[in-house]
Amino acid sequence: MTDILVRIKRAVLKGQYIFSEKAAVEMEADRITEQDVVESILNAVAIYKTLRSRSPDRMYARERLYVIQSTNLDGLAIYTKGKLVSDAESDTFYFLISSKRAL
Repeated sequence: MTDILVRIKRAVLKGQYIFSEKAAVEMEADRITEQDVVESILNAVAIYKTLRSRSPDRMYARERLYVIQSTNLDGLAIYTKGKLVSDAESDTFYFLISSKRAL
């Protein structure tokens, strides 16, 4: 398991995560809950892929996004995309940009 995945899981375990509006809309459309997403991230054994953010609103030029595809405890495959963010106090939280059923 990579250091990044461990850091993501630790942030999620501490409850240090938030969902974007887009992620919330996708979750509602796919009828998945916050708990489903959390279980999926905690069950992950690897990061599916790493992307560079293309958003013009990104905070840093080389912001990395992490895609995780894993199942919740009921076996439902879930796709999440997010980024690790450090605030002024160096605490890290995970910002979920996308959360939906995996295809």
